Amino acid sequence: MFNGKKVIVIIPAYNTARTVAKEFHLIPRDIVDDIVFMDNASTDETLIIAESLGIEHIIRQPYNTGYGGNAKAGFKKALELGADIVIVLHSDYQYTPLLIPSMVGLIANGVYPVVLGSRMLGKGTLRGGMPRYKFVFNRLLTSIQNLLMNERLSEYHTGYRAISREVLLTINWENNSNDWVFDNQEIAQILWHGFEIGEVTCPTKYFDEASSITFRKSLLYGLGCLNMALEYRHCKWGFKRSGIFNKPDAGRYDAPAIQLKEEKQVRELSPA
Repeated sequence: MFNGKKVIVIIPAYNTARTVAKEFHLIPRDIVDDIVFMDNASTDETLIIAESLGIEHIIRQPYNTGYGGNAKAGFKKALELGADIVIVLHSDYQYTPLLIPSMVGLIANGVYPVVLGSRMLGKGTLRGGMPRYKFVFNRLLTSIQNLLMNERLSEYHTGYRAISREVLLTINWENNSNDWVFDNQEIAQILWHGFEIGEVTCPTKYFDEASSITFRKSLLYGLGCLNMALEYRHCKWGFKRSGIFNKPDAGRYDAPAIQLKEEKQVRELSPA
């Protein structure tokens, strides 16, 4: 708990057996109430290690659902558990868990409803090991997105974020892509609905054990981000409409709604 707010960390994971334990032990349990670990059908010992750590809630995906699909499972579980603040922390240890108190504090004290851990604030990005082509790619994409979306974020491409329950109930994240562009769509939705985004400086850490998408996937991701920014601008101008900006049912994760959903699932599974 932090200022009476329930804090839940969700950890999307795929083949990160070498870093899971190191990251887990740095999570500040004095303020983090629960941890949700989503294993995306890893082929190494990621799941075994997560189980040995005694993590409270483990989601075992039967097949690889894509980064976005895995993230959706984590957000859903966190909201069902009553999270007031959800932290997304990747399991590859590229983002330090030591920033969680600062990120949570900004939300719990009413400063921002969303906080991103940005690797582009400060001058340590390249010293931290980020490949130069990724640095240039990140800067270029962010500049174009800021122009199209009329914002001034230092980075759109960090996976480290803290989001309030209010925001998650307002935006239609369930309709986002199951791929890597999920995070970018989420930022666009947050801005679309008028929520402010705060940023904190996050040290950059690239090393052999850390997972990283391939150059081809990076290129496809970049094109997806540009497409998202253009879609955002066209919707703002009224040239088109997009389902991802629709407002969903805000009560879909209230206790009565969850109970009704579970009862329906039981009825569907019961023999006639």
